[in-house]
Amino acid sequence: LHMGMTMKEDLTVVAKYINKLYPPEFNVFSIYAELYHNYFASQAKKNAESHLEDKDIYLLLSWVHNFYPKDMRKDQALAVELDKVKLGSLLPSSLSKELENKYLDSEEVTVKNSLSRCLDKEIQRWKEDKEPEKLNGHFQSELLGIIVIQSIYSSQKRAEDISKATGEELSHRLLKELPAFLRSYRDAFEDFKEKSKKHRYYKPILIANINNCWNFR
Repeated sequence: LHMGMTMKEDLTVVAKYINKLYPPEFNVFSIYAELYHNYFASQAKKNAESHLEDKDIYLLLSWVHNFYPKDMRKDQALAVELDKVKLGSLLPSSLSKELENKYLDSEEVTVKNSLSRCLDKEIQRWKEDKEPEKLNGHFQSELLGIIVIQSIYSSQKRAEDISKATGEELSHRLLKELPAFLRSYRDAFEDFKEKSKKHRYYKPILIANINNCWNFR
């Protein structure tokens, strides 16, 4: 962040004041921009090749696909001059793709585990001697009907914030995870219906789960 702010502020000074002090053929702005970019890119590459936690991979990809090309290079004071300089990406495409795959693999596992935990908690609630919660006067499971959907949606949104392509790839992956989760949910619910007919809140639990269907649709 410090590096990005420094580059942006310094290049703004070059564009506004220093550039006009030299003859056009000196390409002063281009030289400054290329030097800053090359250093920034070398640091990004160095970080990308080190051991990164998931949140660091996400942040680095955000810089490569979002912050750097959009927030910095499209800045009003710099866009015209930077469009004349072919700077390229902060990372080589092969290294960027490798990081994207790591991120997508990790996010897919995270969502899958989150869905599994939600279902386990829901099954445990069915076993308790408690009436299901009500939302807007109707029996419903906030855990399944809301948290599962939010988990998937927020994961997709984070990926889209990196790039449209990353968001589409994660959506494709999660569309495989959701049916698997729904099958597990259905099997668990069928098992409850068969074995728990004497449960004190058997009927409200059935109603709550039927009401979840609309949310999942």
